[in-house]
Amino acid sequence: MSYNYSKLNGKIREVCGNQFTFAQRMGLSEHTMSMKLNSKRSWKQPEIERACDVLGIQRCDIPAYFFNNKVQIEL
Repeated sequence: MSYNYSKLNGKIREVCGNQFTFAQRMGLSEHTMSMKLNSKRSWKQPEIERACDVLGIQRCDIPAYFFNNKVQIEL
């Protein structure tokens, strides 16, 4: 399943400036972060909670940032 992380990416840029800085604050490599943001690796619950702390995301907003399904339009 692929997720749309555009809202999360916007929050990352707003708070951390870039993905590299966010990865550092999360204690992850930039490669691992890239894999997560491209739906190649799943987010673990502790990672989601840490991301919320780093980015100032309310727990009630987790679905909007982490579980927004990517919609594919077929022509």
